Amino acid sequence: MHGGCHVRVSTWQTPWRLLLAINAAIIVGVFIHKIQLPPYVPYVHLLVDYHFGFIKRALIGAVVALFTAKVPVWLVFALGGATWLVTLGLYAKLFRKTFGFTAKTLPLFVFIAGSPFFLKNFMHTLGHFDIYGCALAIILLLLPAGSVLFVATAALFSIILVLIHHIHLLMYVPTIITIVVIRHYLTYGLNRTNVTFGIVSLLIVSALFFAAQFLGAMPVPEADFVVYLKGRMADPSRTELLQFSYIWYQPLATEISDTWGRLPHNILGVPVFALLIWLHTPLWRYFVGLIGALESGAHRRLVATALVGVSLAYVVMFAMVFDYSRWISNWAVCMFLILHAVKMLPATRETPPVPAEDRDTNIFGLIVTLIPRVGIVRPF
Repeated sequence: MHGGCHVRVSTWQTPWRLLLAINAAIIVGVFIHKIQLPPYVPYVHLLVDYHFGFIKRALIGAVVALFTAKVPVWLVFALGGATWLVTLGLYAKLFRKTFGFTAKTLPLFVFIAGSPFFLKNFMHTLGHFDIYGCALAIILLLLPAGSVLFVATAALFSIILVLIHHIHLLMYVPTIITIVVIRHYLTYGLNRTNVTFGIVSLLIVSALFFAAQFLGAMPVPEADFVVYLKGRMADPSRTELLQFSYIWYQPLATEISDTWGRLPHNILGVPVFALLIWLHTPLWRYFVGLIGALESGAHRRLVATALVGVSLAYVVMFAMVFDYSRWISNWAVCMFLILHAVKMLPATRETPPVPAEDRDTNIFGLIVTLIPRVGIVRPF
């Protein structure tokens, strides 16, 4: 009898396996809900390629065009689902490499992998381009970082992301730069070759961004563009899926004007975002502990500067484009990935993991688990 009570108490104190199972069930539910919704923006991106010359947001569509002349709607979910599964596998591999899967690290895994900011929200935004930045950043955290080839790979990934969507310069490129600095420059030191290569790479990526932003507009009338898109559709009768074709014609000034016009309404979501961030308190405490335990004071200052820099890039995004729920979710994902990079730096002591049997931590973990997603524009 006493042993049975002990088992029940232990299960209540460490419900992390159960929370992991609940997260898996919620992700399945989000997927079922998602495939019933019309994929307005993701589908158009699969239709647009470089038929009319260099234009922004066209790389994924150009790759799809190599394999099929007609694009079915289901391809949005197939391609998005495959990318999601690859990202899940990559993150599981990264977590095993950085922390290992043990009873002690399970709460940390639940807070990150089960966060509504991360895999659950990527499932809700299935077909959007955000997840590609996350996947490539995870690959950089897994690759050997000892040679200038690592910097070259990071530059190539950044170029791919900017060609997928130029907003990646603010969304994931700053995190990629942080990963390169932490894993290569801080770990292996500076020399003329790797510094020069890094600066040149940064200039190339920046130039590509400005080219996409200011020279990547569609060069033909929108009516001609829509006719071409219909020719790429497997079912041209579904014209409602082309209603976002205007975004290839919209200048930056209009995007900013729209964002500020919606600001009074969208800003109401900020307290909700703040609450969601606060619910991850045990994770943030662990992150602060990791930074505080770093062996080098210079490393601590550089990591703090990088976190501010990545966050400022998202502030700029908030001012330019109004998909606030996506931006705050990807900001959190960037924090998660930088946490992994920081764990790879030399430390003076081992940071205590997220406590598995702390009552408050259990409550935070349960609430975080039960939140199915954050959303695209407004919370939920």
